[in-house]
Amino acid sequence: MQNTLDAVENVVTSQSGSTTIEQVIHDSIVEARSACGLHGDSSQECAVAWDIVEELQAERSHRSKEVQVKTSLDQYCSLHPEAVECRVYDV
Repeated sequence: MQNTLDAVENVVTSQSGSTTIEQVIHDSIVEARSACGLHGDSSQECAVAWDIVEELQAERSHRSKEVQVKTSLDQYCSLHPEAVECRVYDV
């Protein structure tokens, strides 16, 4: 079983490949359930496996925040930065 940091780093580096973060999270959940079934719910292996799942879900959440959709005003201002509607004033 890998540790938490290695699992998250593997996801970060493997995104250029064919594996998506959703697939890795699903596989990690299956592995966590298996570890808890084999070693017990209060074992160290079970806790580490669920920590990995939690970190992967946090990584997915951070990535979704990075992708922001531009509004129509943002698109307009990127094409016409001199327009009155696009002026930004320091107060």
